[in-house]
Amino acid sequence: MSNNEVMIDIKNLVKEYKMFNKKTDRLFEAMFPFLNRHTVFKAMNNIDLELKKGEVLGILGKNGAGKSTLLKMITGVVTPTSGMIKVNGKISSLLELGTAFNMELTGIENIYQHGQIMGLTNEEIEESKQDIIDFADIGDHLYQPVKTYSSGMFARLAFACAINVNPDILIVDEVLSVGDMAFQLKCFKKFQQFKEQGKTIIFVSHNVNDIIKNCNRAIILKDGTKIYDGDVRTAVDKYKKIIVGMDEKLTTDDDKVEENIAIEKANNNELWKNNFTLNESNITYGDDSVEIFDYGIFDSDNKFQASINNNDSYSIKMKVKFNEKVENPIFALSIKDIKGLEVAGANTDAYAVQTGVYEKGQTIIVEFKQTIPLAPDKYTLSFGCTKFDENGNLKVYDRKYDVIIFEITAKRPCLGTVDLKTEILIK
Repeated sequence: MSNNEVMIDIKNLVKEYKMFNKKTDRLFEAMFPFLNRHTVFKAMNNIDLELKKGEVLGILGKNGAGKSTLLKMITGVVTPTSGMIKVNGKISSLLELGTAFNMELTGIENIYQHGQIMGLTNEEIEESKQDIIDFADIGDHLYQPVKTYSSGMFARLAFACAINVNPDILIVDEVLSVGDMAFQLKCFKKFQQFKEQGKTIIFVSHNVNDIIKNCNRAIILKDGTKIYDGDVRTAVDKYKKIIVGMDEKLTTDDDKVEENIAIEKANNNELWKNNFTLNESNITYGDDSVEIFDYGIFDSDNKFQASINNNDSYSIKMKVKFNEKVENPIFALSIKDIKGLEVAGANTDAYAVQTGVYEKGQTIIVEFKQTIPLAPDKYTLSFGCTKFDENGNLKVYDRKYDVIIFEITAKRPCLGTVDLKTEILIK
């Protein structure tokens, strides 16, 4: 099976549901089909998707975007209204763990039943049985009825059954973090083994860091429509905009909005950001009531520093102009590694800093002072100005993702992502 082989091929996929205002309308239409008493909800709208062997696809989207509907149609749980789904290989899905279990049967009996439902022969079930038992690690409870299990034991056995059938295609929907910490580590290790074996994987998670770490391609679903398919980091940045309801105001390097020239002219000094390596692929969005128009990294002598030592103290500053009156905004910064994984950050809300009231036309400098004890590598710097409204919804005034590329150095080797500044004593 070559790496160019198409494992899942989806064309013009549509799923519609009839929506009735009253139960009697459903009954009335069933009795008299020529009378239309329903509206149509399109859960999936003309989706095309091709997934090749070895690809790990992340699916992003808000609740109700169509993620679960798509997965259920791929696994055959839900029948499409129209369109085509072609699957090449055995699928194991981790959608709703334990749906194939009989609560009256024991754990060991459910291992056999699950295997039969998955289409395994008795010989294949016997071959994988011990791996399932060892992976679940629930001891003598294996020989007790499943209905007596705690939720944790149930999840462990169900996950073990689903993951140990050697599938060609694995579908994972928000279930890798089941059970205790030790079992979660086993789950992620098994997932990594599947990736190394070149399995085709579809991965759904609301945790964008999991998507960045595990996937080499991502799609975004919105209202049953695929609105993006491609690079994982770009997908995550677009998805963050969708979460705060600002996906219509996205700007990228393909669609740049010119900086406010008046702001730049009003600044008598050279713009700080011109002293740094700027990322042309940054993501900028907001409602324009606040503008973050300049930023930089400074050492203790207030000099620009694009290469910093992880043992020294630095100030990260941003200049902010208010185009409207704003009360107590949240100022934030975040640092991402070269893969786009957010590794550190700070904001005034988390630190309980009262930021005050700002009038239209006012310009301020926000300064974050700290050491940055990260491992030597290249990173990107992001800035934000936001606020939670009275209903708890996040309002984005201005966000600038990955605008500065900078480097962290160290005087000694660092193991992992963070330098622990360890002192080792032997007595």
